[in-house]
Amino acid sequence: MILQRGLALLTLTSVLAVPFSIIGQETAAHRRHRRASEVQKASDHQHHTGAKIVVGSAAGGAIVGGLMGGGKGALIGGALGAGGGAVANKIRTHHEIKQRERSYPR
Repeated sequence: MILQRGLALLTLTSVLAVPFSIIGQETAAHRRHRRASEVQKASDHQHHTGAKIVVGSAAGGAIVGGLMGGGKGALIGGALGAGGGAVANKIRTHHEIKQRERSYPR
């Protein structure tokens, strides 16, 4: 019983100590990615890029939905357009971050 408790305590302390050993070990690739993400986020916020994409997609979806199904269709089309715009914005952001990473020196 004492051996099991000791083994459990040893296992628990070693598992809890692992995150502390990882802190401060940021690689060059992590730094490039973090820097590219920060720069891209600042650029997107400055130009309201994400909002433009999502709102434009929602408006387009609402127009098409309204033409096809009236008011209810406009509501559904707008929701689907906004969802599609959010996905498209995420993909665009990911692509531009990867491009920025490639442009930074190694």
